[in-house]
Amino acid sequence: MGQAIAESIGQSAEFELTGIWRRGGDIDGLLAQSDLVIDFSLPEGTARVLQAVMDHGRPLVCGVSGLSESQVELLGRASGRVPVVYDRNMSLGIAVLERSVRAAATALGADFDIEIAEVHHLQKKDAPSGTALMLGKAIAESRGESGTGAIRFAVERRGEVPGNHEITMSTATEKLTFAHSVTTRQVFVDGALRAAHWVIDQPPGQYSMQDVLFGGLK
Repeated sequence: MGQAIAESIGQSAEFELTGIWRRGGDIDGLLAQSDLVIDFSLPEGTARVLQAVMDHGRPLVCGVSGLSESQVELLGRASGRVPVVYDRNMSLGIAVLERSVRAAATALGADFDIEIAEVHHLQKKDAPSGTALMLGKAIAESRGESGTGAIRFAVERRGEVPGNHEITMSTATEKLTFAHSVTTRQVFVDGALRAAHWVIDQPPGQYSMQDVLFGGLK
């Protein structure tokens, strides 16, 4: 992802790449000459990134999945000092999908059974995916449920699939299906750059792609 983001920035008239940080490098020197940070690294490096954006007062776009509770807590502290867009999936389509399933779950209520099926490439470690869990949480919240225990998750890992998600809401008499497929990981780059363009003018706070597309701090 880092290389893809760098290439897209290089082709953009809106952004200029000041550098790429790798663990062990001088992140403070890099942030001293940067206006914002985009982090698609690994959870092991995110704590250092969060501390650096707090130290230098730089907005952050973070698309790292699999954060621990302590890392999420640190992200929350960082958002008290700088604007942070954090989302497990930077796809614009997924943001619209989340908004759609929230509306559907609110309208249909708990009588409908929910299944979230996801397919990803063989190298993906977390299962269900962070996106599937996010969608499940959105549905549960919309139905007034405290957790996702009533939602079934179906997980498949095969080939080089960038990411497919399908949500089915059904009863004995009808079925409603929402689906989203990624054909190239460039969608995450495009979403991250849109988030970067948006977050630069925001006050401190924790935002998501819902805010980037639809406005309003959660």
